Amino acid sequence: MSMPSIWMIGDIQGCCGSLETLLSQPDIQEDPDAHFWFAGDLVNRGPQSLATLRRIMSLGDRATVVLGNHDLHLLAMAAGVRKTGKKDTLDEILAADDAQDIIDWLRFQPLAHYEFGHLLVHAGVLPQWDAEQTIELACEVEDALQSPDWKKHLQLMYGNSPDQWDERLKGPDRLRVIINALTRVRFCDKQGRMLLNVKTEPSPEDKSLIPWFNLSKRATRDVTVVFGHWSTLGLKLDNDVICLDSGCLWGGHLTAVRLQDHAVVQVPCAQTLDPRED
Repeated sequence: MSMPSIWMIGDIQGCCGSLETLLSQPDIQEDPDAHFWFAGDLVNRGPQSLATLRRIMSLGDRATVVLGNHDLHLLAMAAGVRKTGKKDTLDEILAADDAQDIIDWLRFQPLAHYEFGHLLVHAGVLPQWDAEQTIELACEVEDALQSPDWKKHLQLMYGNSPDQWDERLKGPDRLRVIINALTRVRFCDKQGRMLLNVKTEPSPEDKSLIPWFNLSKRATRDVTVVFGHWSTLGLKLDNDVICLDSGCLWGGHLTAVRLQDHAVVQVPCAQTLDPRED
């Protein structure tokens, strides 16, 4: 019996209509047993965050999800440690009859997944980490989110410091670096420090901003790292990195890439936000 297709899908951010259109495409529908890997940021900014979560949850074991920064923001709101932002579209989730079930499901999702030579994260990995260590470090955060004290851990999640990996880090500092790498990083400097406030597209002229995947001696070059989070980078298909975020929220596309052969399926999306508002 052949292995089911695995479709890796970029940031949805509450655009459930686009997700339904993508899932209905002939190349995806032809395998009724297909599985789906979601690269995080399932919710927020788009108009249908609640419907998006319910749809993905309905896929059961056919869905593999890693958490993104917007998903963690929802958990922080549910924990009472973050307030609603002016661009958030999460209130309908927290007001839903099944809100507790949704929040419990979300906080039990991983921050990294490795299988079939592909490492799935939301944003990136630090150069010192190979695939095995990435999974181990993600599990440290997952244990915190799944613990009875998960709300307390979320209180300590936010901040840009420390900005560099050190194996000796402990406690909240250690978890914060792991979270920031897996859910927020785009650029680093030459020393591997995360530059977390920069969201632009890469520029060959600016040598001070190095995309995390271009850092020298990156230990994950022997696998394919699959990520989203970077709409200004857009779809990127290389042997060792795949970026799935093609700007669905900004009137771009929602993208799926088949793991087995890296075939691409995209659907155009209505513009939900002006990129200048981000």
